[in-house]
Amino acid sequence: MAKRKERIQNPEPFDPYGADPAKTKKRSKAPKRHQQEEQFIAPKLSSKIMKQALIQQKEEEKEETHENNAAANLFEEVPNFEEDGGDDIDDFAGFSETQSQFAGYDEEINEEDERLMEAFISKEPGQQKTLADLIVQRIKEKDASIASENRPVPKLDKSIIDIYKGVGTHLSRYTIGKIPKAFKHIPSMQLWEEVLYITEPENWSPNALYQATRIFASNFGAKKAERFYKLVLLPRVREDIRKNKRLHFALYQTLKKALYKPAAFFKGILFPLCESRTCTLREAVIIGSIIEKVSIPPLHSSVALLKLSGMEYCGTTSYFIKLLLEKKYALPYRVVDAVVAHFMRFFNETRIMPVIWHQSLLAFVQRYKNELQKEDKDRLRNLLEKQKHKLVTPEISRELDHSCNRGEKEEDLMSISSPVYVINKTIEEDRFDIPDVPMEED
Repeated sequence: MAKRKERIQNPEPFDPYGADPAKTKKRSKAPKRHQQEEQFIAPKLSSKIMKQALIQQKEEEKEETHENNAAANLFEEVPNFEEDGGDDIDDFAGFSETQSQFAGYDEEINEEDERLMEAFISKEPGQQKTLADLIVQRIKEKDASIASENRPVPKLDKSIIDIYKGVGTHLSRYTIGKIPKAFKHIPSMQLWEEVLYITEPENWSPNALYQATRIFASNFGAKKAERFYKLVLLPRVREDIRKNKRLHFALYQTLKKALYKPAAFFKGILFPLCESRTCTLREAVIIGSIIEKVSIPPLHSSVALLKLSGMEYCGTTSYFIKLLLEKKYALPYRVVDAVVAHFMRFFNETRIMPVIWHQSLLAFVQRYKNELQKEDKDRLRNLLEKQKHKLVTPEISRELDHSCNRGEKEEDLMSISSPVYVINKTIEEDRFDIPDVPMEED
């Protein structure tokens, strides 16, 4: 048997790049990134870091314990703050004073139309109820001895009153930066209205009101947010428009932020504004521009239309109805019927209707003409004979005449209006209804 050859082993290491082993030299390379991360921190440095971290943690715990002890009898549970959009509440850089006070909305206010609307506005100057009015009334009902005080203080712990009076002073001159931690705890309190009253919301800066709305819209439920909008935000917005004939840019952004809770926005701002029957055209244009720009869920828009349709009429109500109709949502038949009933209420109206009323009727007919019943269309035609506008009424009549009724198809309307279509349709049906007959073989 032949001897096995001995294996020749190469003493040099394998080089995958095919370099010449004779020319290869050892080089000192820097460690790779993952190798650097695996290195441990020196023991002395590690102990110093841990000591500093423990000191900082004890200081923060001591500060939080002091605040929690001061408000222990008022807190239910501190919620996890989650701002819509995921931005940090303390990263607010403020609004530039050079930004347009009109905030991008077009102030289309016709003096003639405004004069006609005044006939439908209530002559009684009903005062808008604020949070201060509500709390003062509660305090005076419980204790008649303090009825002479201008701004009585609710019966709360003295430390709570001192803390939130300081918070109110800070918010009255707030522009940018962090919001006090104590203020962020207000949504979790049982007596949040009394604590908010201590901070004097009527004196907050516009930027502070914007920050407060961000916090409450994120942490409050719909009912609590509605009360904040109705008692704090709405009076402040109306007062600013009344004084300056425009709305501050920060307050305009605040209203946009408030609409992210649509149910609370409608119940706390839109409905009280219309129910007061003192809403001016300028207020309607400003607030309506926000409704026009921001996307609203169809269900909330349907409920808002249903409520506005049955409300006691104020001239600017038509403006909000028109904006909601122009969003072109698929409305339930109940809402469509309610809007028809709303317009039919003016059948015997002797006052001249403003142009916006006719425009809202036109918008309704244009969007939902095929969802109307034949009886409703006949009633609307009779209404147009009583309430006329030389430019808008002919368009409404044309839309009603060229539409199908509820439940009908557009093909039925075309077959009625076009005899040529009937003939062509019959030919098409005959062409395609020929039965399949097998061909005979030769």
